[in-house]
Amino acid sequence: MAKFITAREAAKLIPDGATVGLCGDGLNGWPEEIALEIAANFQEQGHPRALNLKQGSALGDWKERGVTRLGLPGLVSKWTAAHVGNAFALNELALANKIACHWLPLGVALGLWREIAAGREGLMTKVGLGTFVDPRLGGGKMTDITKEEIVELREMNGEEFLFFKGFPVDVALIRGTSADANGNISMEKDGFVNEGLELAMAAHNTGGIVVVQVERLAAAGTLYAKSVRIPGILVDYVVEATKPEACWQTGGKFYEPSFSGEIIRPLETLPPLALDERKCIARRCALELRPGNIVNLGVGVPTDVASVIAEEGLADQIVLTSETGTVGGVPAPLPNFGNAYNPWALIENISMFDFIDGGGLDVTCLGLAQADAEGNINVSKFGKRLFGPGGFINITKKTKRIIFAGTFMNKAEVAVRDGRVTVLKEGTQKKFVGHVEQITFAGQYADPGQTVLYVTERCVFRLIGGKMTLVEIAPGIDLQRDILSQMDFLPAVSKELKLMEEGIFHEEWHEQWRGSCEEIA
Repeated sequence: MAKFITAREAAKLIPDGATVGLCGDGLNGWPEEIALEIAANFQEQGHPRALNLKQGSALGDWKERGVTRLGLPGLVSKWTAAHVGNAFALNELALANKIACHWLPLGVALGLWREIAAGREGLMTKVGLGTFVDPRLGGGKMTDITKEEIVELREMNGEEFLFFKGFPVDVALIRGTSADANGNISMEKDGFVNEGLELAMAAHNTGGIVVVQVERLAAAGTLYAKSVRIPGILVDYVVEATKPEACWQTGGKFYEPSFSGEIIRPLETLPPLALDERKCIARRCALELRPGNIVNLGVGVPTDVASVIAEEGLADQIVLTSETGTVGGVPAPLPNFGNAYNPWALIENISMFDFIDGGGLDVTCLGLAQADAEGNINVSKFGKRLFGPGGFINITKKTKRIIFAGTFMNKAEVAVRDGRVTVLKEGTQKKFVGHVEQITFAGQYADPGQTVLYVTERCVFRLIGGKMTLVEIAPGIDLQRDILSQMDFLPAVSKELKLMEEGIFHEEWHEQWRGSCEEIA
């Protein structure tokens, strides 16, 4: 039977050196009130200290709330994660080489909870081969003091695999919406189904404790059985939050009912995108989609594709998804990424990665932060900026059509007028470099059957025969001045180089897009 305690009491339950499992994305699943008390207790008493944090997605609001609360010197000694972009204080400690860090593919980080819960030794997969998590390329180690080997290269039936080792979980920190008197946990206000169940099982089955923060309490037997996401048999302690700010649904909204399925929001209430280079990129990406396609959209410019689809009235023809487990609807951008307006279904994020890893996606559109001549992509580490791969490595492994989308240069000033693109002021940082700083997508490991595109506002490249090949150029862009001279390598140029569709650079585009769909259909 679960015990009901305060957040400070929960903080005192965590022993020094404990392996602590976290779950969720943004503020989904994040127990903010417990985290504040962990930090306060450490500052006052010096405990708990030297924690070994294990998380998947980025946890926080990209401001003050989230796992960055635990970024106090001495509180954390080890940190394993898939995405860390908003954990600012922990990132500073990592860059100062004060924390041992590993970054993992998100699907691996989530899948490990299930393997640990089932008593298996770890997770065997081809996901990550040729990237920075491959032991031959660093094994996911991110700081000089990181020595532990958590991934091994193995061979089976003449093929290479990566094996990620399991581990015992001392403490699982989880957040739900409601808890009844028996400790059953529901998550009815969440916009997607996180890995809380699998994490709770992993902790319970390896001798650890499960602590859940909730927004409200309910009498025994009053929660609808199918709404219970974590049964009370797995829950040791429940904390009822006393502060509303500890119960935000996402990083940007206290509660958006259309994320959790309480209402259907009229899509015309969503603000349209202004015509700029980002919208033009998103439109060009949208031209790659077909009615009935199952599509994954990443963070940043790729999320704008969802806005374009909604603006064109085609959200019912193309199935937009997120690795968090949202199916259908319109995926939301940061700080609400991972949620979707009016989703058709919400499945477990771990199950979504089963679908992704098995090749179920038709198309994915992901960020383009840094690319090189071999088609490699880096979105995980840039000098002193740490992000982690998120679901990038899983998603690109077997998806049939991969689109990397982003502006051609960082901090360039670009005008879009009358169907033409004009570079007003050149950028300060190149994205197309000789060698990417870290390989998050390995061009040489791309399946021959995959189509790989790199879409910018100035041009489009395609990976052909292992080489970046320029296949389209935007109206108004000069090949030498605006493209080739701003790259650190010379790409191949297709003999059939053509103009990008002019319509995407005009204010109104509806007729051109509608025509494309009708022709394909």
